[in-house]
Amino acid sequence: MESLAFADAGGDKASRYRELAPQLAALVAGEPDLVANLANAAAAIRACVRATSWVGFYVLKHDELVLGPFQGNVACVRIALGRGVCGTAASERRTVIVPDVEQFAGHIACDSGSRSEIVVPIISRGELVAVLDLDSYELAAFDELDAQGLAPIAELLGTLAW
Repeated sequence: MESLAFADAGGDKASRYRELAPQLAALVAGEPDLVANLANAAAAIRACVRATSWVGFYVLKHDELVLGPFQGNVACVRIALGRGVCGTAASERRTVIVPDVEQFAGHIACDSGSRSEIVVPIISRGELVAVLDLDSYELAAFDELDAQGLAPIAELLGTLAW
């Protein structure tokens, strides 16, 4: 398998997302292990999205989100549905972009350095199975272009064996 070299990849954000989708699809093709696929996805996304300080997954288990594979500092382990940015995105089944986490009521500060966040729900066979969470130490690091770029990634991840 070829190495994913997004850290050194040129181009703008949109072109990096266009490169990420097919490379991630090739990376998970034929691999049945969910944890391995999510771990590689977190690493690939972190390399692609330069502003990130943390990239990871919270998997829905017994009506709460539980920490899954990630890249970055240690993180909160359990998040209730409807709580924080992850819980809100999960309960509302929509992407949530937060330019300034200090302005988001109920934000859960797993890393006190985080300043902005985007969370994308992952749906499998019509059911929420997880969320993809990206944090940044920069204010307003994520925008609609990130939401559009991460949507097909979340859709691809929804096709994995959950």
